[in-house]
Amino acid sequence: MSHHLFLLSPSDTPLYSLTHHSTKPVPSTTSPLASNLPTWSTSAFAGTLTALSGASSATQHTTGGGVRMGGGQDRHVIQMIANASLDAIEDTMRKENTMYLKSVDKFNEWTVSAFVTAGNMKFVLLHEGKNDEGIRGFFAEVWELYVKTMMNPFHTAHSTIRSNVFDSRVRASARKYL
Repeated sequence: MSHHLFLLSPSDTPLYSLTHHSTKPVPSTTSPLASNLPTWSTSAFAGTLTALSGASSATQHTTGGGVRMGGGQDRHVIQMIANASLDAIEDTMRKENTMYLKSVDKFNEWTVSAFVTAGNMKFVLLHEGKNDEGIRGFFAEVWELYVKTMMNPFHTAHSTIRSNVFDSRVRASARKYL
């Protein structure tokens, strides 16, 4: 099961992103779009159709130049889903008076959960399973790490976070909660 975290500034500029692959087994689900299409029609557009349907890619290129069978979403599709959910996050922010907004949007098997700070920083998490308490704990720890990073006098507000310490601690929190 994979999780994709995006930290967005108040102007929706990405400041940090993380892709975390959990060791928990993923329940096998078939994509509704891919299962309804005839096999002959998907051959020419296999990558595009599987990406838009939310199904895992059939092949994936490795750094060695070879092709590995197996899954994973294309990165641009994940970013598109996160970007498309920003309107749903804004609508939920107006209705609820909490920082943790839980599940605000859904696209195929991806669920979008959000956390919005008092300074209007948006933490967006795309995930496949339902783990509300784990996600709440994860967001709380990431928020604490974010605040500590912002208190660093050598870091300017609303600039990209490039700290290796921040990254390793967010990854440790993801392993702990997700």
